[in-house]
Amino acid sequence: MGAAEKIDAAKAKGGAAFIAYLPAGYPDVQASADAAIAVVESGADIIELGFPYSDPGMDGSLIQAATHEALSKGFKMKDLFGIVEQVAATGAAVEVMTYINPIFRYGFDAFARDFKNAGGAGLITPDLIPDEADPWIEAADRYDLDKIFLVAPSSRPERLKLVADSCRGFVYAASTMGVTGARSSVDNRARELVADTRAHGAERVCVGLGVSTGEQAAEIAEYADGVIVGSALIEALRDDPSLARLRALASDIAAGAHGEG
Repeated sequence: MGAAEKIDAAKAKGGAAFIAYLPAGYPDVQASADAAIAVVESGADIIELGFPYSDPGMDGSLIQAATHEALSKGFKMKDLFGIVEQVAATGAAVEVMTYINPIFRYGFDAFARDFKNAGGAGLITPDLIPDEADPWIEAADRYDLDKIFLVAPSSRPERLKLVADSCRGFVYAASTMGVTGARSSVDNRARELVADTRAHGAERVCVGLGVSTGEQAAEIAEYADGVIVGSALIEALRDDPSLARLRALASDIAAGAHGEG
């Protein structure tokens, strides 16, 4: 199942989808799969697995520390497919957020084939623009995978149109300029960015960067199709390996996104 079906199901119930980001391989391979499954059990509709990368230009310090730890323990592409397979078995849509170099090195077609076989839904590619994405777009279309590109408050109208036309699944709207990380408030430009992206043809727009509470999730769910949360979940996982804090936070955010708070 792709992201669009999960988002539409959440909207049919009167809310928005809860999209949870967790780094693959952190704190170790199996523990990252267990954490993602716990978040699904707590209400997440879509799991976004971050592929550990040594030069993550978009990631804040918390995600960088987690992904560097995964790399230091020898995380490899084959580990990603194993995690995807376990999480997809829950029924959640599993997207992978990755910088494009690892996919380029593995081979676009080979990655799409192996990822699809593992049950993956698609890729979010923060450093790949649609203008230069033909090899990935062709492979994704061949294997019926989501293609998710990003827009930001700085995106010009022609870029919003190009991204909206190129995406499948949803458009990822970065709510603020800068890197990832939990914030006390979500940039108020997010609402305007979602409206502008829809006006340029996007059917589904989800907002990320900065969300850390159920209250913020409910605020975003009023105007977006999905709420993306990452750093706050990683902090909960880091501070409480028992997953109890992670489950509690995920439940709170799910209630906010789904309009149940």
